[in-house]
Amino acid sequence: MIRSHPGILAGQHGFELDMDGERTVWFNLVARSGLLNKTGARWREAMGKGRKTDGSAGDVDYAEIGRTYSRFRQPDPIIEAQIHRALGNAETVLNVGAGAGSYEPAHCKVTAVEPSASMRAQRPPHLAAAIDAVAEDLPFEDQSFDASMASVTVHQWSNLEAGLAEMRRVTRGPVVLLVCDPDLMLDYWLSDYIPEVREVEASRFPSIKRITAALGNNTVVQNVPIPLACQDGFNEAYYGRPEAFLNEEARLACSSWSLVPRAAVKRFVSELSADLVSGRWDKKYGHLRSQPFFDGPLRLVIGKAG
Repeated sequence: MIRSHPGILAGQHGFELDMDGERTVWFNLVARSGLLNKTGARWREAMGKGRKTDGSAGDVDYAEIGRTYSRFRQPDPIIEAQIHRALGNAETVLNVGAGAGSYEPAHCKVTAVEPSASMRAQRPPHLAAAIDAVAEDLPFEDQSFDASMASVTVHQWSNLEAGLAEMRRVTRGPVVLLVCDPDLMLDYWLSDYIPEVREVEASRFPSIKRITAALGNNTVVQNVPIPLACQDGFNEAYYGRPEAFLNEEARLACSSWSLVPRAAVKRFVSELSADLVSGRWDKKYGHLRSQPFFDGPLRLVIGKAG
């Protein structure tokens, strides 16, 4: 079955093949729009290389772990407001590694890029369909967008510097990245129970220094405080709600859990369950249940134009 859906520009439409191994047919559309850059052929050739079964371009296959991702990774309004402030007065925004669409500004014309078919399929109907492309080779002309954004995705890219150079190339204004600082990953109670997960995360995320160096001198870094009832279920979101980690689907909404041995996860569930029943967790960390914000490793990196 072929279905029509909104394209990358207002008033345009593309067509998507509704089948396993789907590929979105955008090239004629994008070429007509004038946005397709000279690397389009190179991107098209690279489409089938280094990708997982559903097109995932990173170190995990979202066809296996991402089916319920959108249930647990909802945009948190407090974090969303900070991201939208960083986008400034942008009217057109590119979202790279867009996933299910978290944090896309509804008041802007958004073009979403997402290599995983599983993630593209979970985008709600009110959002524009995502283009099947990768950060390192964006099929757009120079300075096509007022601003660009990437939310907790840079650790999945095969080449950070290439991806950020592409975002800078196609963006007139700010490049806004929601990332985690790997130097702060182990400063969290979860490390006491399953350091394997935190070590994996720390090894995957590039350093803030490396990110800012790639974006250039006109870059600022902001702390992103995490609210107690955070709706975006990354690991730190549950700093005061430890019971959430006993839900396997909630855990797998953070890809790092799929990269550690099953035995470690089984040990974690057993130990945390026991400590919650005995009150041991609350004796040590119970103050977090009422702490309104947690200042963890989440950072907003804003590369300004010029």
